[in-house]
Amino acid sequence: MSEKTPAPKSGNTEVDAFLNKVAAIPKDNSGAARGRLMFAMDATASRQPTWDRAANIQGEMFSATSALGGLDVQLSFFRGFGEFKVSHWTSNTGELLRLMTSVNCFAGETQIGKVLKQALNETRKRRVNALVFVGDSMEEDIDGLGKLAGELGLNGVPVFMFQEGADPVTEFAFKEIARLSGGACVRFDAGSADMLKKLLGAVAVFAAGGHRALSDLANRQGGAILSLTHQLKKD
Repeated sequence: MSEKTPAPKSGNTEVDAFLNKVAAIPKDNSGAARGRLMFAMDATASRQPTWDRAANIQGEMFSATSALGGLDVQLSFFRGFGEFKVSHWTSNTGELLRLMTSVNCFAGETQIGKVLKQALNETRKRRVNALVFVGDSMEEDIDGLGKLAGELGLNGVPVFMFQEGADPVTEFAFKEIARLSGGACVRFDAGSADMLKKLLGAVAVFAAGGHRALSDLANRQGGAILSLTHQLKKD
């Protein structure tokens, strides 16, 4: 693959671009439907050193939505020899954390295509507000992934790709998936875990309660989340 030039280090510009993309997520204004968010993770062996930290981040990102009428979440992960697991939809934060902490990472190749296909299948049954994926590598056909990402974009499901580390091939693929779906791609490492947690939490709050709920969160926490509310169109 020719697109191997490392991208500039993540910084405020990249975070701002992410916030702009979140601002464009279509919102359900019916007032009756709960937000639905899919959260998928790479559980191959390279992720083991940071899996527990990611599990805790995932658990915390939904805690702020409990007072908003709820957010339904579906977890999925892949690992080993073709293993791909999907949970039922749930709004129970404790159950989400239990599911995450019961998983061990096994060696295997990436299966991002299965994640994207699962999101397509789910949103055809009932609208999914966003898909979040956390991983550190990509070993699949980028054209095939791009086609699936484009279909998600046509169905109004933005994909938010969170890349652990700085592999340039992975970064190119993740950015393409995000671009074609109307989502965003952000890199993180051990030094930016807190920023990742805040951004993930902001996506969850926005999916659950829209602009007003996000504004309330921003007034309490400020920082990047406050910047996000300034860029969002009001409901």
